[in-house]
Amino acid sequence: MTYINQLSNHENETVTLKGWVYNTRSGKGLHFIELRDGTGLCQCIVALDDVGEEIFEATGTLKQESSAEMTGKVVKDDRSVGGYELHVTDVNVIQVADNYPITPKEHGVEFLMENRHLWLRSRRQWAAMQVRNTIQFAIHRFFQQEGFIQMDAPIFTGNAAEGTTTLFETDYFDEKAYLTQSGQLYGEAMAMAHGKIYTFGPTFRAEKSKTRRHLTEFWMIEPEMAFYDLDMNMDLAEAMLKFIIKTVLEEKSDELEILERNTASLKKAVEETFKRISYSDAVDQLKSDKTAALLDRMEEERKSELATIKSELEEIKKEHGSAKKWRKAQIDQRIKEIHARVDQIQEDLRNIPVWKKSAANFQWGSDFGGSDETILTMQYDTPVMVHRYPAEVKAFYMKRDPENDKLALALDVLAPEGYGEIIGGSQREDDLETLRSRIKEHDLPEDVFSWFLDLRRFGSVPHSGFGLGLERTVAWLCGLSHVRETIPFPRMLGRLRP
Repeated sequence: MTYINQLSNHENETVTLKGWVYNTRSGKGLHFIELRDGTGLCQCIVALDDVGEEIFEATGTLKQESSAEMTGKVVKDDRSVGGYELHVTDVNVIQVADNYPITPKEHGVEFLMENRHLWLRSRRQWAAMQVRNTIQFAIHRFFQQEGFIQMDAPIFTGNAAEGTTTLFETDYFDEKAYLTQSGQLYGEAMAMAHGKIYTFGPTFRAEKSKTRRHLTEFWMIEPEMAFYDLDMNMDLAEAMLKFIIKTVLEEKSDELEILERNTASLKKAVEETFKRISYSDAVDQLKSDKTAALLDRMEEERKSELATIKSELEEIKKEHGSAKKWRKAQIDQRIKEIHARVDQIQEDLRNIPVWKKSAANFQWGSDFGGSDETILTMQYDTPVMVHRYPAEVKAFYMKRDPENDKLALALDVLAPEGYGEIIGGSQREDDLETLRSRIKEHDLPEDVFSWFLDLRRFGSVPHSGFGLGLERTVAWLCGLSHVRETIPFPRMLGRLRP
C-alpha cells in the first residue's frame, strides 16, 4: 500500500491507494474521485475504457466518505491537488457511505460541534491538526536540543497552583483531590533534581467562560530551570517560539495555505527581536491617544468593508440561479467565505466600543483582560513580552522585584493579531520565609504546601519557568478565530460530547 504523500517517489509506477472519497464528479465515460487517506488528497481518474463497465458502475455509486482501494499509474500533473494523479486500472469498493451530514454548504457552529467526530475529516480541520502535531514535535525537539529532559507532573493534585476558584474537584478514595491546573509546582521540584526540565500534559480550569480563547481542558508545556532569572526566562521563551514558528513555516506551508493563513507576521516573528515592555509602559500605551485613534480607524474600516462584501454577496446570489454547476460550486464557496467574514466584522463592530471603554478606563494595578491584550497586540507585528506586573494580580509563588516590592518578576507573551496571551511565567520566589508569608497572605493552607516549602529548605536557588498554552499557539499560527478548532475534541463550558 502506498500513501498519498509518498506519490512523488512513485511517478509512472503502479500503486494502490486506500482511503475515503472526499469529492466526486463525472463526465462521459469518466469519474473523477478525490481520495483522501489522512496524508493528503489525490485525484483518481476512473475511465470506462480502462476498468470495464462493472467497476465503472460500482465507482459511480461512491458518495462522500465512502471507502475504497484504487490501483493505478501515478502521473505527475501540476494542475491536480498534490501535483500527482492516479490513472486507475482497478477499484475495490470497501463501503458505500450513507449520505454524509457535512456537505460543502454552510453549517452552523453548533451543528459542526455536535458532529466534531466527522468535522475532523474536513480539509481545514485536517490541516489544523497537522500543524498541531508539528508544533508538538517541534517543542520536544527544541527542549531536547537545549539539554532539557521531559518529566511528567501528576493530574490528580491535593493543592491549587493558580487559585482555588477554577479547580475541578473530585473524590480520591476518602480524600478530596483536584484535576491539575498546572504542572509547575511539581516542575520546580523536578528542576531541583535535574536542572532543566519540561512537562507536557493536559491541564484543567473550571472557568465559566465562553470566550474564543478558553477551554476547560487544554495542553500546557511548562519548562522549569534552576539558576535562571527573569531575563533568562524571557530569552528562552523567545527562542522556543522562534523555533516553533520556523519549523511550521518550513514543514507545513501547504497546510497553512489550506488554512488561508497570511504568513507575513509569522515570518517577521522569526526574523525580528520580540519587543519587551513593562506592565506600566503597557498601561500607558493602552490609554494613549494613539490607541484611541487606532480603534476609531479600525471601526471605520470595518464598516466600509462590511458594505462592500454585502454588495458582493447580493451580486453573486443573483448569478447563482443561472450559473453552470462548476460556477455554482465556486459561488457556494465564496458565499461561505463572505458569511464567515461578515460574522467576524460584526463581532469586531460589537467589540470595538467595549475595547474603547476598557482601554480608556483601565486602572494601573488591574490585570489585563482579553480585550486589553487584543488592543495591545494590534499594535505589534511580532509577539510582545510584558513583564513586571503588579504582585497583587499574580500568583503567590512569583518573586517580587527587588527594586519595587509592588511588582512581581512575571512575564506574559502576547501573540500579535489580537491572539493575546500564549505564555505566562515568572521568576519563582526562592526564599523560605517569604514564600511562607505569601501562602498566608493568599489564605492558603500551609500544610498542603509543606513539600513545596521543602524546596526552599534544602538547596534553594534562583529559578524560573513558564507555561505555553498549546491550543492558543495553534490558533495563532493557523490563524483560527476560536480555540475549539485547535484540539480534536474540545471541552468547553456546556460542551462534553462527543
